[in-house]
Amino acid sequence: MKKSLLILTFGLLTTLNYAQEKNDIGTEKVWRVNFLNPAVELEIPTGQYSTFSSALGIGYGGGYPDLTFGGSGFIYIISPFADFQQKWFYNLNKRNGKNRNTENNSGNFVSLRFITRGNSIAENVNRTSDFDFAFGPTWGIQRKYGKNFHLLFDVGPQYYIDTNGNGNIWPIMLQLNLGFDLKKK
Repeated sequence: MKKSLLILTFGLLTTLNYAQEKNDIGTEKVWRVNFLNPAVELEIPTGQYSTFSSALGIGYGGGYPDLTFGGSGFIYIISPFADFQQKWFYNLNKRNGKNRNTENNSGNFVSLRFITRGNSIAENVNRTSDFDFAFGPTWGIQRKYGKNFHLLFDVGPQYYIDTNGNGNIWPIMLQLNLGFDLKKK
């Protein structure tokens, strides 16, 4: 019984290893300009199926319940931000097998995201601190359309905190980025 299990495990590992060696699909380095929340983004490979993206920009954000007070109606905070995301793509091979685009990391992913905002340029609320931070897991999709149009959508819970120690959990964080990939083929 132990011999059969050992042979089966060895065979499975050998098959998986060979399948990975034969695969040419992987992630690539991409520069982007996003225009919904204006930013410059760099996405670099950290593995065959993973990337790390960092974006700097000035954008719109809402207020977190425990970090803002005052204001009514449509709440907004326009401020500089830094957004960092480690992405693990899980369907690049499946997309390639169906002759779908995998260029510029077009695929579905799970990630760990960290975002921080600085001093407000404009706002209609009062913040408990000039800086806040949020991090959490997400699930998302990213696609390249045409020659260089980029779409990213992700969603997930996040924990937010400010420099005074105020914080809490926000159950659903949404991100939508539209922009252009600057990488030339």
